[in-house]
Amino acid sequence: MDPNALCFGGDFPATGLPCHVEVIPAGITVRFGDESSDTKDGAEAVPFDQLSLSAGGLNHDQLVVRYGSEADARVLYVNNPAVIHALRAAAPNVATGDLEAAASMVRRKRHTQRLSWIAAGMLILSLGLVLWFGSDLAVNLAVDRIPVEWERQLGETAYRDFLGRHTVVKEGPAVDAVQEMTRRLTDQIPGDPYRFEVSVVRSDAVNAFALPGGYVVVFTGLLRKAESGEEVAGVLSHEFNHVLQRHGLERVVKQVGLMTVLSILFGDQQGLIGLTKQISGELLTLKFGRAQETEADLTGLQLLRRAKIDSSGLVRFFERMAEQQHEPIEMLSTHPMSAARVERLNAEAKALPKQTVEPFTFDWNRVQGSLDVSR
Repeated sequence: MDPNALCFGGDFPATGLPCHVEVIPAGITVRFGDESSDTKDGAEAVPFDQLSLSAGGLNHDQLVVRYGSEADARVLYVNNPAVIHALRAAAPNVATGDLEAAASMVRRKRHTQRLSWIAAGMLILSLGLVLWFGSDLAVNLAVDRIPVEWERQLGETAYRDFLGRHTVVKEGPAVDAVQEMTRRLTDQIPGDPYRFEVSVVRSDAVNAFALPGGYVVVFTGLLRKAESGEEVAGVLSHEFNHVLQRHGLERVVKQVGLMTVLSILFGDQQGLIGLTKQISGELLTLKFGRAQETEADLTGLQLLRRAKIDSSGLVRFFERMAEQQHEPIEMLSTHPMSAARVERLNAEAKALPKQTVEPFTFDWNRVQGSLDVSR
């Protein structure tokens, strides 16, 4: 026997007894698969005029069939579509009204249930999309609410702490060259809200990094590796645009968590200010995302062109870095190169109109020579 319904009665277990309902021309037969009934084959035959039909079940999505005397009443719960369709086809007109009303209610309940599951699925999907895409929107809104002065305080804390643990080159041709590059670039930033401060730090690392608020560090390893001042200026332009686009601040807000973001959105910036000392060290190791690196690349190119600095220097330097990533030294560790990224940068540079360039006043060989002597 293959059960397709559940039967309840006074002599059955409280949980009901599985049974098999079959529609016949005169009514239905209910088979229990044992000898529990009075019929010889273990089946009860019930004519249509003794059946009472309605909708029921936990979600009112089942067909409820009642029959028998008050003392020996039977109640069948049927949710098998084949049985319900067979009853509709075989029942006489006298039972059709009740059957159609019950079946219609079952269909409505099932349809409502399906819609509920679909709605629940859509809600879960929507929440997932909100968390995935909306988190970036919330971060951007929070960043927009943070004043530049507070951003400077955050970056300065990490900047001073870093410089206090390293040897800073305070004067000489290298410092003069970096200051000239900085002046050429920052003069072309319209409405610049930052006062960029750039320091040269003695280190073999071929690297440079920017902190929120306009604080930038250039390592002497970068100055030795570059083949021209234009290449270093390209890296500086890239770093300046990380600051201008507030990329570092975005990474900080993402790192401290959604609750802090929400507190900023609702005006409580003191909560994030209190985390300044806690996260200042981590600012030095923040990694920018791919989209942020691309934005800094492209806006960096544009800034170089406004400053009349040969923008191909940035492309040439990054090309060499991409080819030498296997070297066992720290090489632009905060800005990992890739062939695809360099190719996109090169294509963007070539697509721009021919630019007018003005050379720097310093001699690059003398700059690099001063680093070797002072080392």
